[in-house]
Amino acid sequence: MKKLEMELSSPEPKQMESQVEEEEEGAAGTATFPREARSKGGLVTMPFVIANEALEKVSSYGLAPNMILYLMKDYGMGVTKGQNLLFFWSAATNFMPLLGAFVADSYLGRFLTIALGSVFSFLGMVVLWLTAMIRQLRPACTQLGQPCKTASPAQYFVLISSFVLMSIGAGGIRPCSLAFGADQLDKKDNPENRRVLESFFGWYYASAAVSVVIALTGIVYIQDHLGWKVGFGVPAILMLVSVILFIVASPLYVKRKRGRNLFSGFARVLVAAYKNRKLSYPSKASDYHCDKGSDFIVPSGKLRFLNKACIIKNPEDLKPDGVPTNPWGLCTVEQVEELKALIRVIPLWSTGIMLSINLSQSSFPLLQANSMNRHVTKSFQIPAGSFGLFTISALTIWVVLYDRVILPLASKVRGKPVCLSPKSRMGIGIFLSALGMLTSGVVEHVRRGRAIEQGLLNNPKGMVEMSAMWLVPQHCLNGLAEAFNAIGQTEFYYSELPKSMSSIASSMFGLGMAVANLLASVILSTVDRSTGGEGKESWVSSNINKGHYEYYYWLLAIMTTINLLYFCGCSWLYGPCVQKLRSKENIEGDNNAPKERLSTPGVQEHH
Repeated sequence: MKKLEMELSSPEPKQMESQVEEEEEGAAGTATFPREARSKGGLVTMPFVIANEALEKVSSYGLAPNMILYLMKDYGMGVTKGQNLLFFWSAATNFMPLLGAFVADSYLGRFLTIALGSVFSFLGMVVLWLTAMIRQLRPACTQLGQPCKTASPAQYFVLISSFVLMSIGAGGIRPCSLAFGADQLDKKDNPENRRVLESFFGWYYASAAVSVVIALTGIVYIQDHLGWKVGFGVPAILMLVSVILFIVASPLYVKRKRGRNLFSGFARVLVAAYKNRKLSYPSKASDYHCDKGSDFIVPSGKLRFLNKACIIKNPEDLKPDGVPTNPWGLCTVEQVEELKALIRVIPLWSTGIMLSINLSQSSFPLLQANSMNRHVTKSFQIPAGSFGLFTISALTIWVVLYDRVILPLASKVRGKPVCLSPKSRMGIGIFLSALGMLTSGVVEHVRRGRAIEQGLLNNPKGMVEMSAMWLVPQHCLNGLAEAFNAIGQTEFYYSELPKSMSSIASSMFGLGMAVANLLASVILSTVDRSTGGEGKESWVSSNINKGHYEYYYWLLAIMTTINLLYFCGCSWLYGPCVQKLRSKENIEGDNNAPKERLSTPGVQEHH
């Protein structure tokens, strides 16, 4: 769900339009694509672009929910080892889009990056399907229906290779697909340009939501009822169709490249600041190097030591055209402010990691649901892997109600626009996440008690006489927490970071998820080692009835509560957001607002 929310919280149409404008120009401000390329693109390319993204989501999201069951039953893994492997897979999948965006922007371009990503995803799914088809690629089972022996190094290598290939594929597709689609429709001479882009974003978001619903219902249902061979084969076939459709339409696409590399710019600022560390701060604004036409004329007073990176020591430092003779010795004020803005948001970014840790605990709710009565009617029961639908449903319903009902009604009652700030929503999301973990522990405490009463202590596969609908509240709380915090985080990054850093703003959320997956693995392993051994049953035992999953949930709830206090401290230290400062300037009618704006790092128009 976190992956989907990150994608649904991508730049709004106007921001993406600005991004596309930037991408039409190279580092020197000249067009990087031929004039005849304008005849390409258009609505005819949309089915191919949207189908590629939608089919990739159906395939990848459909594999994740039941994967812990596959690892436990067919690879003989315990719940801790299996969940840790899934944590690493998720961390790689969330980190690779950051690398993919860098490669696309600096080297390959979006088309080639998406095409290669699609091929890698298909190969990964084929390898995973082969582990189900070829008996020798899985460890042998002693008895039918019993857990298998430990896998050999070669068998582990094949399994992990499939995960690595799919992670590389996601890194190529997910950071580029939305912007690549916008490239096809962006026509500056079209008076309806913005409306066309808005329509595309709407269809893109709708396809993303529908894809996840299909994955959590159709693909999971196939795996439950037709087995792993068909359940893994269908996603591989869908991914093959995705690859073919996208590549076949290659002659129709507008293909653009960007030449600027923000990451090297950050490194240059640090190097230049260190080289110039002994310089005195100048008293004149003209002694700072700034780009022509830039909003930043002088650097801000925050993180002042970085200001030395943009001090002009001698006139010879600049060429006649204003370009530094040594980019590693002199940077622009804008480059300095970009790095400052990134450094300033990192503490608040770190507060979202705990929420991501909570939401990554997908295997435990799955094992809970698998041991409970999931029947809706006598002949139909909800697949255990489909309960994630309640999370996305709560998220979607709240977003619609908040945007279309609650805010308009509150604004009408107060007589002025009402809106929760991004930081407020981030804090509310953390609180709801703590409440979700607390609720999860309570439900598990009741479920385990009933399992013991019914004599299922040594039978984790036994069905507890308790409806799985008891799990719905915790899923809904998780969905609401994600709706508040994830959207709040994304809006915060886009409003606080400069417009030139839109790609970084969109990748920070995924980077936080990657870090959270790694930390979640550390927490889980620590709990398993600390509570198990010497004849004691671990809290996170593979036997759900002998373990104490409720204690694990409550530990996460306590950690989230501490994180909420940490968030309050970081929010107070950060101070008011750029949007709030501008609102104050507009109210006061401050004629010096532009000067204030120059002293505020991370300036960007808020949409």
